[in-house]
Amino acid sequence: MRILLLNPPRFHGIPVIREERCEITERYSVLPPYSLLQVASILRAGDHEVQLIDANGWNLSWKEVDERVKNTKYDLLIFRFTPTTFDWDIKIASISKKSHPSALTVGICWTLRTFPRRVMQNVIDLDVYIMHEYEAVAPSLVSAISGGDLSSVQGIAYRNSNEIRVNDPAKPISDWDSIPLPAYDLLPSLENYFINTPHGSPFTITYASKGCPYSCIFCTERNTKLKKRSAQSILNELRYLKEKFSIKTISFFDETFTIDRDRAIAIAEGIREEKLRMVWYCNTRVDLVNRDLLKIMHDGGCRGISYGIESGSQEILNNARKGTTVEQAEDAIRWAKEFGIKVYCSFIFGLPGENERTIKETIKFVKRTLPTGAMFNVAVPYPGTELHRIAVDKGWIKEDANWQWMYQHQAVMRVDGLSQEDLDKARIRAYRALYSYPKWWLQNARHVIRHFDDFSLATRYVVKIMKNYIFHKMVHAH
Repeated sequence: MRILLLNPPRFHGIPVIREERCEITERYSVLPPYSLLQVASILRAGDHEVQLIDANGWNLSWKEVDERVKNTKYDLLIFRFTPTTFDWDIKIASISKKSHPSALTVGICWTLRTFPRRVMQNVIDLDVYIMHEYEAVAPSLVSAISGGDLSSVQGIAYRNSNEIRVNDPAKPISDWDSIPLPAYDLLPSLENYFINTPHGSPFTITYASKGCPYSCIFCTERNTKLKKRSAQSILNELRYLKEKFSIKTISFFDETFTIDRDRAIAIAEGIREEKLRMVWYCNTRVDLVNRDLLKIMHDGGCRGISYGIESGSQEILNNARKGTTVEQAEDAIRWAKEFGIKVYCSFIFGLPGENERTIKETIKFVKRTLPTGAMFNVAVPYPGTELHRIAVDKGWIKEDANWQWMYQHQAVMRVDGLSQEDLDKARIRAYRALYSYPKWWLQNARHVIRHFDDFSLATRYVVKIMKNYIFHKMVHAH
């Protein structure tokens, strides 16, 4: 079968991340479409012919996408979409139907997986919706299409005449090491991609694991099956990237990179011992690191780590079922900075129990711990999360609230005692408190003096801050 994979254009010029838990707009990150590259390699293994258009990565216009689609021969189109860019992304299905009416259109979106019927009802030109586990679902779907019966394909919603059918949930691939390397050769190069601030090219993301066994009420990945690759599988991919692309920077896009301590150590030590000479970043929890582990990670090339702190108030952390303490967060930040690892922390205003006092506690926490950088979001009641249920029960949002309102830079729900406007103001106030704090600037200046290889990155980061705060007012950006 001839298959076209397509990552839609940027949202009014703003890059979009379309990767599982990160289906969001992000003005200062352009990521390779890793999930589509994985789908490509899996389908190629089944002897299918695969092509890719990364309109987001190469900043193609709709006119350019339309022209490329018209001039491409395919039987099946697979594309990704997000809640916040829903109407924008799904135009791909209509474009395809105009020039290739017989080709099936297939969309992938993780965040909206609990509302498959509503998704299908909103997109008349979408034939199939892959709700989750695309690594397992995509090859099963393509095999079933040739037989004309989709009823046995788990993990999809689809049209059968005038009826929308939703099949049983899919089971994840049991052996994640069995997935072939992503089809990087479908990209012209990796030069266009970066995360947070343009630097360290060539760059890409990768996954050492997916899924999260923790129970944070706001997360779309909460209580999902943990799927892990072995350290050897990951190192094989890194060797390939070094040989083929001279890769300089990697971001492990896992929810929780250090959830397997032994594997994290094996990866770090493998990078060091094999002299792969690459800088890497990761995300993790503050209760899953200690000083010894961070030292090993630094020696193995880790130069940045992102912690989901969420709040400087223990009360809010408890309400959100985060399972961490303020003290653990303070330790994790301090330890990473001791080794010269840049620390990027994310916070959420508007979780249950939020009030003026807890907002002040978070701002005080940031000024006390001084992470290298910080992201302040407002709570988003994503469909299927515990937070969504709580928000509906308490009347903070309507049950049929439009998912396209779900930005992280603009409040879509209130909490008891605080309006949406109050939460938006709290977010801007937090940025102002950090960016106007002399100790924060002094600390980061000292870091650059000690680690002069970060000078270019630091300079670009300052420019980004000014643009975001002064010109963009922190909209579609962090």
